[in-house]
Amino acid sequence: MKPDRTIRPVGVDEKKRWDAVVSHPLQSWGWGDFRRAMGIDVVRLGVYEHGVLVGGWQLTFHKIPNLSYTVGYFPKGPPPTEDMLRELTKLGQQKKAISIQLEPDMLVEEVFDEYCDRTLKPAHHPLFTKFTYVLDLTKSEDELLQSFHPKTRYNIRLAQKHGVVVQEDTSDKSFSAYLTLSQETTKRQKFYAHNARYHQTMWNILKDSGIAHLFTATFQKNIIAAWIIFTWKDTIYYPYGASSRLHKEVMAPNIMLWDIAGWAKKQGFYYFDLWGALGPKPNPDDPWYGFHRFKEGYRPNLVEFIGSYDLVIHPLLYRLYSVADSVRWFLLKHSR
Repeated sequence: MKPDRTIRPVGVDEKKRWDAVVSHPLQSWGWGDFRRAMGIDVVRLGVYEHGVLVGGWQLTFHKIPNLSYTVGYFPKGPPPTEDMLRELTKLGQQKKAISIQLEPDMLVEEVFDEYCDRTLKPAHHPLFTKFTYVLDLTKSEDELLQSFHPKTRYNIRLAQKHGVVVQEDTSDKSFSAYLTLSQETTKRQKFYAHNARYHQTMWNILKDSGIAHLFTATFQKNIIAAWIIFTWKDTIYYPYGASSRLHKEVMAPNIMLWDIAGWAKKQGFYYFDLWGALGPKPNPDDPWYGFHRFKEGYRPNLVEFIGSYDLVIHPLLYRLYSVADSVRWFLLKHSR
């Protein structure tokens, strides 16, 4: 490590500077506050050059049930370096971590240095998808609309014809509708999702931080779709969405995405990250295939990240934990 470069914990007085130097909402100060409010151990390490904060690493450590060990998670941080991995190894030892999973905000064209390539191993259970779809909001509305799949354009016009109204709405009533629709969507799609406490805590903190925005689609005075959008730097993100089975014929999700894109353009954002995709050759049997096809209709750019990696702190315990965790996920998947 360079003599003028130091790594140390960051104080709350550096919150604004922190948010200025991190690149993703999951590295934001607000996200860390949210995870801490959920009882998760959050660590923020600042990277300083000549005493000035130039980068941040925000990690969470999660206790393994019935054991004194933890597992670390470092989502959407900067590209790993030898200095970073050495510091994270020391931190992991302090936190009794078996491993730390890194999912860098780093495109596949970029490459690890030799040390990182030797030290990291592909994660046994990635949490983020390796791919995402990104809509280019620097295009004009006409250019965007004409680039969409004809069926997507048709569905947008159909929703407009039916009078579906999309608006940003931060009221308690609308958030309550979002929670109800989230439960309905989770049950209908048969996938695992966060509970109401998670969503409520996330909303309370990230709304006040200016990161989270709630949009609703209303038809005949009823909210039939609700999405939470994150805004960060020049990009908006679509991490959470829910819709009703009722009135699905009015195509509320189609106009929701289109109108939110228009809102983002007016706000001066350049990109719309649709938060995940299956990749260039998706499997039609994949449970997320429907979401992938929906997003694909907007003809966004398919972006590939470097992927998920584990920094192993205790090799033997890591092997045992990986087997146990794989069995756990297998049982959960086949118990639905």
